[in-house]
Amino acid sequence: MKYYLILLVVFMGISLKAQDCNSILVGEVYDFHDNRPLTGAIISITGMDRTTISKEDGKFSFRNLCNGVMELEVSHPSCTTKFVIITISGDTFEKVFLEHHLEELKEVKVVGNTPKNTNSGQEEQLSLRDIERSSGNSLGDALKKIAGVSTLNTGGNIVKPVIQGLNGSRILILNNNVRMQDMEWGDEHAPNVDINANQGISVIKGAAALEYGGDAVGGVIVLDPLPIVRKDTLFGKTQMNLFSNGRGGNITSMLTKSYNSGLFVKAQGSYKLLGDLEAPDYVLSNTGIRQMGISLNVGKRDFVQGWEAYYSFFDTEIGILRASHIGNVDDLIQSINNERPNVINDFTYDIARPNQEVSHHLAKLNYYRRVEGFGKWTIQYDFQKNRRFEYDIRVGDDADKASLDLQLTTHSVLADLKFDAREGFDLKVGVLGRYQNNFANPATGVRRLIPDYDKYDLGAYGVAEYHLNDSWTIDGGLRYDFNRINAKKFYRSSRWEERGYDQDFGEIVIEDLGTQLLTNPIFNFHNFSGSTGLNYEMDGENLLRVNYVYSQRSPNPSELFSDGLHHSAARIELGDLRIQSEKSSKISISLERNSLEWGYTLAPYLNRINDFIILEPTGAEFTIRGAFPVWSYRQTNASLIGFDASIFKNWNNNIRTEHKFSWVRGTDTKTDIPLINIPAANLNNSIEFKIPAWNNFTFGMESRFVFEQKRFPPNITVFSPEQQQDVLLAINTPPPAYHLLDLNAETSFSLKNDNDLTLGLGATNLLNTSYRDYLNRLRYFVDDMGRNINLRIIYHY
Repeated sequence: MKYYLILLVVFMGISLKAQDCNSILVGEVYDFHDNRPLTGAIISITGMDRTTISKEDGKFSFRNLCNGVMELEVSHPSCTTKFVIITISGDTFEKVFLEHHLEELKEVKVVGNTPKNTNSGQEEQLSLRDIERSSGNSLGDALKKIAGVSTLNTGGNIVKPVIQGLNGSRILILNNNVRMQDMEWGDEHAPNVDINANQGISVIKGAAALEYGGDAVGGVIVLDPLPIVRKDTLFGKTQMNLFSNGRGGNITSMLTKSYNSGLFVKAQGSYKLLGDLEAPDYVLSNTGIRQMGISLNVGKRDFVQGWEAYYSFFDTEIGILRASHIGNVDDLIQSINNERPNVINDFTYDIARPNQEVSHHLAKLNYYRRVEGFGKWTIQYDFQKNRRFEYDIRVGDDADKASLDLQLTTHSVLADLKFDAREGFDLKVGVLGRYQNNFANPATGVRRLIPDYDKYDLGAYGVAEYHLNDSWTIDGGLRYDFNRINAKKFYRSSRWEERGYDQDFGEIVIEDLGTQLLTNPIFNFHNFSGSTGLNYEMDGENLLRVNYVYSQRSPNPSELFSDGLHHSAARIELGDLRIQSEKSSKISISLERNSLEWGYTLAPYLNRINDFIILEPTGAEFTIRGAFPVWSYRQTNASLIGFDASIFKNWNNNIRTEHKFSWVRGTDTKTDIPLINIPAANLNNSIEFKIPAWNNFTFGMESRFVFEQKRFPPNITVFSPEQQQDVLLAINTPPPAYHLLDLNAETSFSLKNDNDLTLGLGATNLLNTSYRDYLNRLRYFVDDMGRNINLRIIYHY
């Protein structure tokens, strides 16, 4: 009997075991975006030698499984491997979703392969190497590497980008997905961004990317940090630059910690110090700079959702050329018509009056979430505070008091939905709300150039992209923006009547103080923008892009309200309350080839702008602070036609040549006279030699030839008290053509890791050529910078 019981227990155990390990797991693998089944996904059971592959319908199965808990490892090309915990209890079904696009999880790639922000618009990107070589320079200087981009300078340290002839408020700068609000309306207001905080920089020529703003008539500059690698690692970089011209340099360092979970923390900081810059024959007195920037970025990028918090602080103090501030009208005439500055002092690191101090705070909170088979939802809040002090040469108790004190505070909320569940078709819609306050401190004791105002912006857009087939892609977009400006401004009664405002704007006067009037101008602007374009890939190497954009831009507060001396610009500026929105129609074509051996880009464009807002010299005035030219805003119709071209050739593994040419012609079509401040044609040629066996040694030379600008508006006449007659002031006459040579050499060494130490030596204006650039506002008084030798050290860790 005992033996029968033992046999019975053994038989039941075998029966139970057989029953427990007869379960079947049936599963399906899908693309999270559009619910498409993924073929060829590899599914493995962790700890067991059991692997299968998904079929065409995405299905897979495992048989003879025991009940209990197990882990699946699911992988697919271009997807992040996913681990799934499953409880087997009899026959079980499991649906697995993989992220097939890797938008937030992508790893760092070569910049040339990075997806562009637009499909049919003209867009170019800076290489990481070019950004590192420009680490000690401004954003504008770095962007000059791109065909069609030039700069509007106020000396060597205040540099504003110019894209295909347009600048200022027509250029939108997107810093880590935040639109910069830093009083970009001033010609001497450089972008308040640290180029070292952003290692991905691209330029969109024209308002082709409507999601960023419909008023980017000139273009969009997109600055982004490199994507964080999703793995458990710690890495960073420190770079130091030393400069002979200015006898100073800068240092920048960044450190990133990331985790497999998608969590990351990144910190960055930089500091720059330069003394007086030097022209070939003399010191450019009071042109030093002190600048610092810090940023902190923390976030988590997960499969379904993610968030990010970002903060940056940028602070700069810049000297304004002492020779640009003149005591009387005759000194002004002599300085502009002469060849040598009237103030030349010994070199110093001190920054005296006149100068400007600017600080900029930027904070951002961002959250995104993906919805299965639908798309991606994103919401973002950002805050900016820009504080600007401009100091003039003053005496007495007011010597240390700012002549201009502006504080601009901006709050923005953005939300967008991206629908990408349908293969070959993407649609993105979004809304924007923004509130901005400008406070012009009256304690300066000087008439305020820009008044107090509140500004309200509301916007909505939709952009779509449709792939007709492997060769043809079309895109399009629509955008609406509402802008409201509510200002409080004082006008001198004489200026009010002189400009005819008493006839057109009498209803906005809220208080008559005798010699001046307090007014409350309120303006509402309704702007519509649209774009359409196509992208034709002829083969793997040749591409054609065609794009048309209609855009409208509201006038900025400077264009409406300017009324007085702009101290760091060294001129009197007069706005016009009658100015309306600009209306731009631009068509651009880009024919491109890109292969391993050679490539080119041919990019003509035509931009017609109705009600174009122009700032131009109209006379001169003598004030208690000296004599200054008067620049006035007006509206007209304009046409800009241009052509950008570039070509490169890799002759072999060691030699590469590159050539770039840009030309633009701007005309006031109402008067048939040339527009002011249109860049002259320029030609860049470079050659680079590489010898990898010599510690990756490279040596390159660049030739830059800038043609003389032959088309410019007529000069003006001013009254000379000394001569007691009107004399010609050559304020619009461009300087002659010039030619510069630059060189660069670089090599790398391995200390702890491969090629972790890079040493570079560069020189700009190698021959120490004396020249003046048409777009340098200080060309009236001094030559441009002379030779500048740069030593850079880069260490990756």
